[in-house]
Amino acid sequence: MPQALALLQKYWKHNKFRSLQSEIISSVLSGQDTFALMPTGGGKSVCFQIPALINDGICLVISPLVALMKDQVANLQQRNIKAIALTGGIRSEEIIDLLDNCQFGNYKFLYLSPERLQSDWILDRIKSLPINLITIDEAHCVSQWGHDFRPAYLKISTLKEHFPKTPFLALTATATERVKMDIIKELGLHQPKIFEKSFARENIAYMVFEIEDKIFRIEQILKKNPEPSIIYVRNRKSCLDLSSQLQALGFKATYYHGGLSSKEKDKNMQSWMNEEVQVIVATNAFGMGIDKPNVRTVIHIQLPENMENYYQEAGRAGRNGERAFAILLSSPSDIIQAKNQFITVLPDKKFLNLMYIKLNNYFQIAYGEGINEQFTFNLHHFCLRYEFPTLKTYHALQFLDRQGIITLSQEFSEKITIQFLIPSKEVIRYISLNPNDQEIILAILRTYPGIYEMQTAFNIQLISKKSHHRESEVVTILEKLKDKGIIDYHSKNNDATIIFNEVREDERTINRVSKHLENQNQLKKDHLQAVVAYVDEKSICKNKLILKYFGEIVTTDCGICSFCITKKIKKKDVSLLSNEIIKLLENEDLNSRDIQNKTKNNPEEVIFVLQELLENNFILVKPNNKYTLKI
Repeated sequence: MPQALALLQKYWKHNKFRSLQSEIISSVLSGQDTFALMPTGGGKSVCFQIPALINDGICLVISPLVALMKDQVANLQQRNIKAIALTGGIRSEEIIDLLDNCQFGNYKFLYLSPERLQSDWILDRIKSLPINLITIDEAHCVSQWGHDFRPAYLKISTLKEHFPKTPFLALTATATERVKMDIIKELGLHQPKIFEKSFARENIAYMVFEIEDKIFRIEQILKKNPEPSIIYVRNRKSCLDLSSQLQALGFKATYYHGGLSSKEKDKNMQSWMNEEVQVIVATNAFGMGIDKPNVRTVIHIQLPENMENYYQEAGRAGRNGERAFAILLSSPSDIIQAKNQFITVLPDKKFLNLMYIKLNNYFQIAYGEGINEQFTFNLHHFCLRYEFPTLKTYHALQFLDRQGIITLSQEFSEKITIQFLIPSKEVIRYISLNPNDQEIILAILRTYPGIYEMQTAFNIQLISKKSHHRESEVVTILEKLKDKGIIDYHSKNNDATIIFNEVREDERTINRVSKHLENQNQLKKDHLQAVVAYVDEKSICKNKLILKYFGEIVTTDCGICSFCITKKIKKKDVSLLSNEIIKLLENEDLNSRDIQNKTKNNPEEVIFVLQELLENNFILVKPNNKYTLKI
């Protein structure tokens, strides 16, 4: 491996490989199909970049993440290594030029999404390239048992027919045993060498705290750890709201979500990467390909969808090897909210069948017809016409796409923004004169507090639900307010394309795939239940729980997680603090912040003792989140 080590020193300025890197590189260089499970921050990219540099030809890298592709191409180009990415938005003429460069310009890396392989002419051009290695990044996307299945990954195995002697390298950071075997099968790997790195991150303290005042706890954490931090939230509105709250508390904070323009995303991300701000509040759209070594804390303030996502997001902390914290703040209502977001939006067989029939009716496709017909499609208009819930309909369409019944382009959305143009007192006056509009307008004002100051992204379905009015009625009110000059209202449609791949057979079509739907829905439920079990389990080391989920069994506690910390609290201290809290509650009801301030104890100890008192029925939690003595 002297040549590989020389390249590592020349281009990456490292004097030795990390764990398993040299073994994986040797396997690839020997021409062997290879599967590598390397948790977040393990250095997966070097495992294919160095073999590709050693061998003649070009390395084809298949990745689902545009941000990751752009980041890796930029890093390679900075090292004077020739690399190209075929990302979305590139015209056919440009793609032809880029592929010509790959063929005749001595390029070493071609990055593309799996969806690109579905274009026959692109596949034909790739067949003519001198491919020395085919790398499949985020390989868990090929498995229907994985947390991020993408149907286009199932087409990758066809490359084996065209490149039978070219090694495949499948890379993933998160895969259970079942998913691992599915990856090997679906990609058609031939007697692959398998390398698995432990999921243990010994420098990360996994913390779970059940509290009622999350903002106060975040404030404590960020003051105690002033280094760079990421806070993950569930939706775009929470990004803006929490970022604003943190700024009001004196923290330098920004935000990142999928609804921002590319310019805004880059600006906000760079301000955090350059440490102009301490905190970036983000949805799960942020993080892939972001390698900032000195992130001190990663905080989740709502339950993640599954343990795979949580492990990847938490793993963005402490990549420099120093002590870091992955903190999950939970409250009793979080489980209900998570079920509403992740489970109730799943379509069942009855809804899928109805939606499929209406979809065909929408495009006037007769029974027994429709194969290979293509249409433009607006999801929002379709849902309005049939009064379908938008998210459930979207998941149903995605399922039909994954089963090959339809092909659905993914660019569609309806971006709505509004801003009130008149002062709040004038809005109140309008409401008094137009009482029929009151419920919808009040729902808007309560949901979007910053709507007077700036153009605000607007969710029609959410306002419909909160105001107890149909979505069509919300749209009517918006148009009316716009006409009267009360709001500035913009609605921009990006239509999707739907191709029907089969003739219309209604129930016969849905019956054929209904078992897959049941399995998929159950998998989602199992994934969320594993998260709930991780949060609820209070008698086992959190590190042990994470490793067990991924199939690793360890016998010793980590010593630094929230469970291990509570074990270190002396029994005498527990007894004293318990008595002190009970005496305080004899005089008045208090929340955990009040109790912490009055007892002068650290948050972990207070929460631990409050939990003990709750479990032993000494105290109760009232609806206002205050603790009171049980009578």
